[in-house]
Amino acid sequence: MTRDSGKIRFLGWAATAGIAASVLLTILLGVLGPSAMVPTLPGPSWQPPFSLTTRPGGYLVIALGAAAIVLGGAGLAAGFAALARGWTFRADLWVGAGIAAVVVLAFLPPSGSADHLNYAAYGRLAVLGHDPYTVPPEQLGGDPVAGAVEEWRGVTSVYGPVATAVQALAAVVGGDSVRLIVFVLAAVNAAAYAVTGLLLFRSAAGDDARQRQVALLWAANPLMIYHLSAGMHVDTLAIACMVAALVCGAAGRHAASGLLLGIGVGVKATAGLVALGPAWELRRSPRSLAIVTACAVAVAGIAYAVAGPQVLNQVGAAGRRVSLAVPWSLMKRGLQHAFGPGAYTVWIQVGSLLLMAVLVVLLLRAFSRAQHRAPQAAEVAVAVVVAWLFSSAYALPWYDGLAFALLALAFQPGLAAFMTARVSVLSLAYLPARQAGQPPGAREWLVDGVRANIVPWLLLALTGALMWWAWRAGRGQGSARPGHR
Repeated sequence: MTRDSGKIRFLGWAATAGIAASVLLTILLGVLGPSAMVPTLPGPSWQPPFSLTTRPGGYLVIALGAAAIVLGGAGLAAGFAALARGWTFRADLWVGAGIAAVVVLAFLPPSGSADHLNYAAYGRLAVLGHDPYTVPPEQLGGDPVAGAVEEWRGVTSVYGPVATAVQALAAVVGGDSVRLIVFVLAAVNAAAYAVTGLLLFRSAAGDDARQRQVALLWAANPLMIYHLSAGMHVDTLAIACMVAALVCGAAGRHAASGLLLGIGVGVKATAGLVALGPAWELRRSPRSLAIVTACAVAVAGIAYAVAGPQVLNQVGAAGRRVSLAVPWSLMKRGLQHAFGPGAYTVWIQVGSLLLMAVLVVLLLRAFSRAQHRAPQAAEVAVAVVVAWLFSSAYALPWYDGLAFALLALAFQPGLAAFMTARVSVLSLAYLPARQAGQPPGAREWLVDGVRANIVPWLLLALTGALMWWAWRAGRGQGSARPGHR
């Protein structure tokens, strides 16, 4: 056995062990039942999802979550390094194992955040004849579903009308049982995750290397399973639509691509950034571009028109927020210290847009240099979404799922490494992404310490490194494929 083959075997083993351990720890969090990481689900105990009622301590489950994130990030890093050196494995088995884990998690209570309680409440509001875009859950008084919402009781829906329709359907099935409503939503979420994985795997048919990338980047990605499957975030539905749209577009099915883009925007407005990829690729084909645009605008326009202009209320408000864990929070505090109290929203928004524009240009130049051709739809979409994630003033770790799915379509090893580092660091900042049930003293070191003061600096350094890497790669002084010379 040569030295290189020994290193490949070690990295492959480390990747397999880290990813498997991360997924098993994520499943364990759900199995243990209600805790600081797993919100209680009111409803009959015979209804799914199921779990034990061990009531584990807050620090224990937070440690389990942290271990899942660290092991998952390390496993992915080892996997990408092994792939760069020629590691081979049965991609179909990995995809199958990832989907199996997602199915198991659908029958366990969601963990990591309490967003699923918001989804249930918004669906319940819609079923009872209220507008979730103008009526917050707290206005339903003693309703058992709305009453289960935690810190977002006074906040109206920020999700698109298609997402609200899915939530309403779940509420019809689940009635006044939070448990059953959440299970229906989890089943839809698991189906979306699995379909995305299968679409990506099929799109790489005949290319074993690409199929292995799909397995690592999406189907068996422990950090995506942690956030999008166990966390059950609505982003999964939008990602499924966008991946399907790009796959259809690559096959020349432009009407279907446009329809799917419109549905994805109807789930979550920011998913529309992906549409810039097809728009760029089809810029010299006016007829095809017109078909995609017309279909996308028609579907999204009808969905938002039916819901009414109030559907964008919270979207606009979210665009003015600055989350604690992003580098812009450091700028905000610096401005407040220098010029006095204030949100400095416009300054930060302008800075964010400028940074995004610079990153898009740098990334596209790096891709063009690496591929020796103009970027295609999926590559443009990757560049835009990654630039948005790194420049946004409001970001949460599950938002990164869109970038990983796109990277599975247009693999860029350098970006995969940066995205793995970013989502790992950001995930530790939101461990967990809920306040209820936290152990005494946890806020001081989790929120005020890690989230507000450590992670922003780490992400700032990572953003600077990304810009430097992209600039060098675009000038031909580096490589868009780290590890290759």
